[in-house]
Amino acid sequence: MPALICGSLAFDTIMTFPGRFAQQILPEQLHILNVSFLVPQLRREYGGCAGNIAYSLHQLGGVPLPMATVGSDGAAYAARLKDMGISTEFIRQLEQSYTAQAMIMTDQDNNQITAFHPGAMGWAHETRIEPRPDIKLAIISPDGRDAMLQHADQLHAAGIPFVFDPGQGLPMFDGRELAHFVRQATWVTVNDYEARLLSERMGLSIAEVSKQVQALVVTLGAHGCEVWINGDKTLVEPVQATQVVDPTGCGDAFRGALLYGLEAGWSMVQCCTLGNRVGAHKIATPGCQNYTLEHLRPA
Repeated sequence: MPALICGSLAFDTIMTFPGRFAQQILPEQLHILNVSFLVPQLRREYGGCAGNIAYSLHQLGGVPLPMATVGSDGAAYAARLKDMGISTEFIRQLEQSYTAQAMIMTDQDNNQITAFHPGAMGWAHETRIEPRPDIKLAIISPDGRDAMLQHADQLHAAGIPFVFDPGQGLPMFDGRELAHFVRQATWVTVNDYEARLLSERMGLSIAEVSKQVQALVVTLGAHGCEVWINGDKTLVEPVQATQVVDPTGCGDAFRGALLYGLEAGWSMVQCCTLGNRVGAHKIATPGCQNYTLEHLRPA
């Protein structure tokens, strides 16, 4: 059964800063911040939440259907997905814009500073979701603001259960809009920072938010993740990474595993157990789409 993955396709420019951001930023000077970081290492990678989640799900043996919009420079990205066997049925190309671009800088403590140009993502809402009998699962990941709102409405109207994964797009929405997403979603997944922001804007505790969905997942990086169901929390233990090379895309890799488990009918704890294993494997590989998961595929 294919999973519809609504989100972005983007090019990631990944830079490594060999020091610590905290040592370069003076708290008392934040009002006149003017900082330059020397980054001797730089790579350009394929990324974007829809592309990264689709890659992870495909690596596990699932069937992803990424829905995204690319710009005039995006043909090679779409061709790469197609060559891997990932459907490009719902990928639109626009000539009047660039593909979304993320500039990500990581310091030696794995803190990150990201600049993001949305580009063609701003037109993602023009692609509508229509009911289709073979699509019974979806995810709303960071995308254009209008696209996230409209695609959630369309999935709800079509009766397709979906994961609400606001990610770095969460600050675009106020408490009323976030409450609307949660009411429509079947599951919610956020990291620990996003969980605090979601709770603050909705005026509810995470336990209270979890009572509105089947399950709410809070990822904690190296500390594993929390599964909240009807107000009760279960800690899913972390998996120790063999080495820490690049945290970029680990959350998306986790979400690909989440979709795989949901499609298979697993419990949320089982889904997150696989997600932790996939995230720990991905972090040992540079870039978002350069790892393989054949050895982690469930029998």
